[in-house]
This record gives sequence, structure tokens and C-alpha cells, in this order.
Amino acid sequence: MLYTRKGDQGTTKVFGCEERFSKASPLPEALGTLDELNSYLGLCRARVHADTSKGLMVGTKKRTLESIVHDVQEALFIIQAEVAGADKRIDKKKVIGLETITDTIEGIIPPLHSFSIAGGTYLSALFDVARTLARKTERRVVAVHEGGIRPITPHTLAYLNRLSSLLFALARYANYVAEVPEEAPTY
Repeated sequence: MLYTRKGDQGTTKVFGCEERFSKASPLPEALGTLDELNSYLGLCRARVHADTSKGLMVGTKKRTLESIVHDVQEALFIIQAEVAGADKRIDKKKVIGLETITDTIEGIIPPLHSFSIAGGTYLSALFDVARTLARKTERRVVAVHEGGIRPITPHTLAYLNRLSSLLFALARYANYVAEVPEEAPTY
């Protein structure tokens, strides 16, 4: 059954906790934004899959953008489990992995000299929206941590912080490989 009726009064519960609490409280808000970001990354991955020419060398391995996004989605499930109270954690290796991919992309694309207007290619625009969702997700998870609702490990917090940088790099990379110039705001 896809419904239980238990949340009809606006309450929910999470892993390891029998107590019901408001769906509007910080914990379900953080879990919901993690789900929202992961779902949106599914849209990004579907678009990347439709354009399979996007790939890059990360260290000695050729990585497709589809595999990079999939790995991020897997990590978000780990983070969601941690936030819900399960014994799952992001390790330092995953944070370094995001940094390595971001650094690789930064070594390929031209340096950024100003803010840029989101868009260019469809894929770039998708990654830009994902970046904003990642920032929102990070804020919600930090609120859970700082509010004493759940302790969140330093590597998880670092991963969420690096994720928006990776998504920005992917947005810029999508425009770069499509030879679509970035547009600076005119203010």
C-alpha cells in the first residue's frame, strides 16, 4: 500500500523514533529538500544521458557526467539516511571525490571573472537549478544540526557545501563543451 493515513493530521515520524512530530518542523524539511534535490538530479542525469558526448578525464579515469551525477544521487541517499537517524555516514573520500571532479572541470573551462546569468544550454540551466537546490538543502541540514535535532558529521556538512560548487562547475562545463559563451549581468 502506498499510503498509510498516519500523516493525515500533519505529523510524521522518522527512522529510530516512534514519536510523531509536525511535518513542518526542521527534520522533515531537511529530508524533503534532500529528496527534492535528488529527484531534480534525476532530471539532470536523464538530460545528460540523452546527450552522451559529455565526459571528462578525472585523474586517470574517464568519467561520464551521467556517472558523476549518479554517484551524487547515491551519496544523497546516505545523507538522507544519516539525517533520518540511521547509522550511515559520508566519508572524507566522497568529499575529496567532489573536489577532484570540480578541480578537473575548473582546469578545463576558462576562469570566471564575474557572476554569470544562468542558462546557455538546457543542461547548464538544469545544473544551475540543481545548484540552488543544493544550497537550500545544505541550509536545511545545517538547521537540523545547529538546532540539536540530529548531529550531522563534518564530512556530510563538507560534502553538501562542495556539492553546490560541483553543480556550478557542471553548469559551466555544459556551456563550455557546447561552445555557448557565458553571459555576465550588466547591472
